[in-house]
Amino acid sequence: MAVLSSFAPLAILSFVVVIGMIVCGAEARPRAFFVFGDSLVDSGNNNYLATTARADAPPYGIDYAPSHSPTGRFSNGFNIPDLISQKLGAESTLPYLSPELRGNRLLVGANFASAGIGILNDTGIQFVNVIRMYRQLEYFKEYQNRVSAIIGASQAKSLVNQALVLITVGGNDFVNNYYLVPNSARSRQYPLPQYVTYLISEYQKLLQKLYDLGARRVLVTGTGPLGCVPSELAQRGRNGQCAPDLQQAAALFNPQLEQMLQQLNRKLGRDVFIAANTGKAHNDFISNPRQFGFVTSKVACCGQGPYNGLGLCTPLSNLCPNRGQYVFWDAFHPSEKANRLIVEEIMSGSKAYMNPMNLSTILALDAITT
Repeated sequence: MAVLSSFAPLAILSFVVVIGMIVCGAEARPRAFFVFGDSLVDSGNNNYLATTARADAPPYGIDYAPSHSPTGRFSNGFNIPDLISQKLGAESTLPYLSPELRGNRLLVGANFASAGIGILNDTGIQFVNVIRMYRQLEYFKEYQNRVSAIIGASQAKSLVNQALVLITVGGNDFVNNYYLVPNSARSRQYPLPQYVTYLISEYQKLLQKLYDLGARRVLVTGTGPLGCVPSELAQRGRNGQCAPDLQQAAALFNPQLEQMLQQLNRKLGRDVFIAANTGKAHNDFISNPRQFGFVTSKVACCGQGPYNGLGLCTPLSNLCPNRGQYVFWDAFHPSEKANRLIVEEIMSGSKAYMNPMNLSTILALDAITT
């Protein structure tokens, strides 16, 4: 992943920030941003739910500026949606369940993501009270009604059509479903290749629904290196090697996801869905961490047990002093530094990372047609 080589000149980057703005009446504002998915992009919805899938205690948020305190993000600092918002020149989108999301703050967008969920409704059932994908889409419809009451139905429709959308889901359908326990119900129902095909077909239905609700620019991330996260190294890996079954799952899922997105775009006659190969970016860190300024891609900064990979990060966990040297913050989630590098690829990466185009190109094209 050649992050630095893919940077555009400073003048072009400045132009891209400007064209990330849309005009509503006489007032310019950043385009709205909507986020759907799981803990990789959850900005705190689960804080408002009775669930164990929460990141509301220290040292989560230890580097989150300016509060340096837990926010519900599964990170030491900013997550991927935060960093994309910064690229858009906008404030971070609030969790949809936050009581602060009201009035004009609704016009920024909303984050509907919820830790623990998957494509399938039976994924993450052990977390009980989480916002499953069908419910996230229901909330999106409800959001549009709330915005219509503020700026009118026509302007609300334009806001949604011109918005950027990010969706990150799928990893939990393996980690917290198919491979959650030996001989899980789903693993008895499907061999892995057929399970992946089923997931892709169900995901396509969700994305079509998202389009039907007005989304017109959607970044869709693949799964990360599922078998290489510290949790799986601790429980399934041998001698520090990535767990082969979960790596196989990711290797089957990601190419089929990209193919499905291309088929959807052909059906719709436009490039609505953009495949963000964040798994490839993350694999770069794992293959050669020192090239990107990391000391380790195996041990989590915060945790306990082998590779700090058992359980989530707690106030009693081991905690590294230099978070920027670790690919993984906790047993499952990347550090803020890793997130920053991934977002640079989302912004400026080649077609191997962003297909059919990166976010800088999207912003430039949309500025011309808006």
